[in-house]
Amino acid sequence: MSAIKNVTVVGGSGRLGAFILEKLLASKQFNVQILKRAGSSTTSTAGTKLVEADFADIESLTTAFKGQDAVVSVVGDAGVLSQKPMVDAAIAAGVKRFLPSNFGSNMTNPNSRALPVFAAKVAVEDYLIEKSKTTDLTYSFVYIGGFTDFTLKHKVIMDFSKYQPAIFYDGDFQFSTTSMPTVGDAVVGVLTHPVETQNRPVYVSEIIVSQNQLLSLAKKIAPSKPWAPVAVDLDALVADAKERFIQGQHDLPTAIPILLKSIVNPEFGGKFTENDNELLSIKGKTEEYLVELITPLLD
Repeated sequence: MSAIKNVTVVGGSGRLGAFILEKLLASKQFNVQILKRAGSSTTSTAGTKLVEADFADIESLTTAFKGQDAVVSVVGDAGVLSQKPMVDAAIAAGVKRFLPSNFGSNMTNPNSRALPVFAAKVAVEDYLIEKSKTTDLTYSFVYIGGFTDFTLKHKVIMDFSKYQPAIFYDGDFQFSTTSMPTVGDAVVGVLTHPVETQNRPVYVSEIIVSQNQLLSLAKKIAPSKPWAPVAVDLDALVADAKERFIQGQHDLPTAIPILLKSIVNPEFGGKFTENDNELLSIKGKTEEYLVELITPLLD
């Protein structure tokens, strides 16, 4: 496969998309185009070209993708299925590589793959796999575990605010996590290694940690606090959340317990025993980074 030079980012103004866009531009290796939905208020970013398309119109998307080597999609959960016409348009436009908005848990694991919060992402992955068999479009699925910075700052993996963090299972299971800026580095790494990352999952694991390790660090940072961790039955929370999800309640409080299970339950492949860090030039982080993230949360 020839080098990837022209890259379209879909969802570049979002929380994760902004980091991916920043890293693509900082690498100075790509001509970056931002695709926005017709009527969107998204504005251009210095060093990029801004184009508009109807996300439901394959012809409109094809026009936007003409001359592009890769499409990096970072659409939000509500727009995941809109990637199917994007895939069709990418094929029509001669795009070489498509990275769908699946950054997160290990979806090669059948238990994770069966979770309802991932149904749309699984459908898009399966669609890409099938299309890659009969067209020249290739794909990369980038799995990064949990978002280290986001999940700690927003009290997802562990809530330190009242010094009574919930501990799931026994708290000893180690899981992979990666910060949002490093996800951007991973995308750059994939696009600069198109042959090595073609038509396969790519695993990024910036640090492997357990809930008990996080709690231990917090106790060292603030030993005088009234620490009283609480054992919580995550399976019960997930069962309740699944019921709400099936009934059409797809808000973040409903999705979080299910997402958590894909990360902290040892049966869901959350610990990447092998990864592509070296290939993608990803440097791991140490406990010092975790201390930097946790310390402001203990004030």
